[in-house]
Amino acid sequence: MNDAWTFAGAPTATGAGGSVITLVEGASFSISSPGGDIEPEGAHGLFFEDTRFVSTWRLRLDNEEPQSLAQIAHNPFSTTFVARGRPRDGESDSTLLLERRRYVGNGMREDVVLRNLGREAAACSVGFELDADFAHLFEVKENRVVRRGHHGVEVDASTMTFTYENEEVGRRLTVEFPSDARVTPRHARLEVVVPKGGEWRTSLEFRLVVDGEPVELRYDGEDPAERSTPVDRLRTWERTMPRVRSNDSGLETTFRQSGRDLGALRIFDPEHPDRAVIAAGAPWFMTLFGRDSLMTSLMTLDVDPTLATNTLLTLARLQGERVDDLTEEQPGKILHELRRGLTTVADTRAGSIYYGSIDATPLFVVLLGELDQWGLAEEVMARLLPHADRALAWIEEFGDRDGDGFVEYQRATTRGLANQGWKDSFDGVSFADGTLADPPIALCEVQGYVYAAFVARARIAERLGDAAAARDYRARASRLKAAFNERFWLEGNGYYALGLDAAKRPIDSLSSNIGHCLWTGIVDEDKASRTVEWLCGPEMFTGWGIRTLASSMARYNPVSYHNGSVWPHDSAIAAAGLARYGFLDQAKEVAVGLFGAAEAFGGRLPELFCGFDKRTFPVPVPYPSSCSPQAWASASPFSLLQSVLLGLHPSVPDGVLDCSPAVPSAFGTLSVENLFLAGTRLSVEATGSEVRVGGLPEGVRLVRSLRSVGG
Repeated sequence: MNDAWTFAGAPTATGAGGSVITLVEGASFSISSPGGDIEPEGAHGLFFEDTRFVSTWRLRLDNEEPQSLAQIAHNPFSTTFVARGRPRDGESDSTLLLERRRYVGNGMREDVVLRNLGREAAACSVGFELDADFAHLFEVKENRVVRRGHHGVEVDASTMTFTYENEEVGRRLTVEFPSDARVTPRHARLEVVVPKGGEWRTSLEFRLVVDGEPVELRYDGEDPAERSTPVDRLRTWERTMPRVRSNDSGLETTFRQSGRDLGALRIFDPEHPDRAVIAAGAPWFMTLFGRDSLMTSLMTLDVDPTLATNTLLTLARLQGERVDDLTEEQPGKILHELRRGLTTVADTRAGSIYYGSIDATPLFVVLLGELDQWGLAEEVMARLLPHADRALAWIEEFGDRDGDGFVEYQRATTRGLANQGWKDSFDGVSFADGTLADPPIALCEVQGYVYAAFVARARIAERLGDAAAARDYRARASRLKAAFNERFWLEGNGYYALGLDAAKRPIDSLSSNIGHCLWTGIVDEDKASRTVEWLCGPEMFTGWGIRTLASSMARYNPVSYHNGSVWPHDSAIAAAGLARYGFLDQAKEVAVGLFGAAEAFGGRLPELFCGFDKRTFPVPVPYPSSCSPQAWASASPFSLLQSVLLGLHPSVPDGVLDCSPAVPSAFGTLSVENLFLAGTRLSVEATGSEVRVGGLPEGVRLVRSLRSVGG
């Protein structure tokens, strides 16, 4: 049995300082060296549906490794590696230029081109080394690959085939080399002559078979890769993306890169091929995660609400139906993670499902409520509302384990995650003195999500004319808010506890989780200003973002996964909370910090970065195993655009759009086109708090809440 979900912490570093190249398309991704080689040691490979199909792929010229010159990215799933051969004896430079054009998608295609820059024909030996271990993604990520089942490699003329069989599981990789190649198991060699000023080329296709079913390669035959399905999909996506213009060029770069990354992270449900959802992140999390996909959808409603609709429909189809301690499935519960590949845990038609998340279930209801505010078709609401009610039933029957009104988690077996909130590393929940909290644990932000779920369901009931249900859910929300502010607020500290432990003791560490409480609205007005002071004070705000754990806490470590690092989505959610309670100056400060970090990372916010203060280092310090691109990090700029910069808060059922911008002066005039609302596309131009909006849908009028500090 694969203990896939017991790993609690950061994945193994794939390489330091940007020393790996990651290409992503749907359920496929590759990790290689900057020169293009896939090395057998470490975390390199070509992966498809959580199986590593290529564990070694090396190219040699005259038995030597080419000298890497450049890597030219075309889009998230293709790149060109440029290198040259080693200079011959007595010569200072080589005349052979090597190009490896790689395309990833349901396998891989690699076009190899040798160009002769010399004044005479060049003879050269081109060698390839190929191997496949068919290891599961988790084993590779955690550096614990174990050889199982039966492995084979066969050569038929110029074709090399690798096979794997283990009971009912079967995998196959086939690569056909040029007909004049000398092919032996794991090696192929050609002797080529490249004319003066000419070139030699070949195209190699890495074709996959899963359980006897061939996988259709995205880049087939001699067709130009530029006409492939991934390219068409990305171009279509980019045409519908919001276009942001500003006096700050770095801001434009960030939105452009974030939009492309979100497009690349889309995956498609095999049972509903037209249904795209967002995978959590590359390289390790190219699959559907309940929490991550829901949160990303919430943060990108102004970009493409179909992601939210598809996410809800997919999660509803896989909603828990029975009690199963091994997978932590329970009736009405929303999954934590869906995996495909070589694992025997919770095998279903859809793959392997694990339900160990305490927050995905209330977030499902929150997203449905928000999607309704942005304009949701009645037939979709009719399909999803029963699932939302099942999720709310889970909160009462299973989420609130002891009937105290709070939702707690405790894993059912040792195979599950010890911590089941978004900070799910083993040491992610601790007291101020560093002591780890004992479960069951009721996290502060989870209570906020449940509160927001009750409010969302009440709004839906009001719109549908169900006054009794609306009163009921409003009353539940009110009771929870009162109990939360009584039990979680630490008056002597001036902030909310991270959670309650098994003995119902407040977990007294100062964490970024309290920013999520602001975002959900569960914070009492008289406690908001002190909460904001902590979030934006020197112990938590680095100048780039908000630390996950305050620097005064015993477990603080700026180079940790959850105990002092900065996660962009976490800071963006806190910024939205600051804006919700009217603290616009502080919200803008956090937004400016995050956009500055994005610019330092070339326009792409990573999953997380180190929590050093801006005064210590003038640029944000990367975290070594951070996913990039990562879904909710890529969504963070759009969340800031919606919640802080433009202050967009629609209520389509009520026929209003509240647009109350707070554009930092450094950004000058912000011009945005192609923002989604109720089936139409808006254009917005904002300077400071002034705004002009075009393209409002019929029946929707513009209002200004004119948010003010402390409001």
